[in-house]
Amino acid sequence: MTADEAKLTEELSVDACWDLLTKARTGRLAVAIGEQPDIFPINHVVDGRTIVFRTDPGTKLAAAVLGSGVAYEVDHIDDSNGVAWSVVLKGRARELHTVEEMAHAEDLALYPWDRGDKHHYVAITADEVTGRRFHTDPRK
Repeated sequence: MTADEAKLTEELSVDACWDLLTKARTGRLAVAIGEQPDIFPINHVVDGRTIVFRTDPGTKLAAAVLGSGVAYEVDHIDDSNGVAWSVVLKGRARELHTVEEMAHAEDLALYPWDRGDKHHYVAITADEVTGRRFHTDPRK
């Protein structure tokens, strides 16, 4: 990386990554189904240091909770100030089941995009969180 490129990219601290994840509402969940990767857009909330989302039964739920791990990515581009950022979280997903977990999840401000009850709550616990902020090239 050249000195000019280094000025354009900033590695984010874990705390800064969680702050950005908290402010964001949407991202992409990456899972592996057998040996086939798949990506799903989802909306989420941050609960402590956990990502929580709602879903129906199906591929997304099964792959997230039965697979060996997941990745979750959130990005943002602000053309008005020439800044973009990307945060990637890698970890484990599990469906919430206990009465206490479900009651707590129901109190989160988490509303699915499409109509339907989406009674399954999934929590992603991070093993690794990384992020970068990009200062875009003004020549472009």
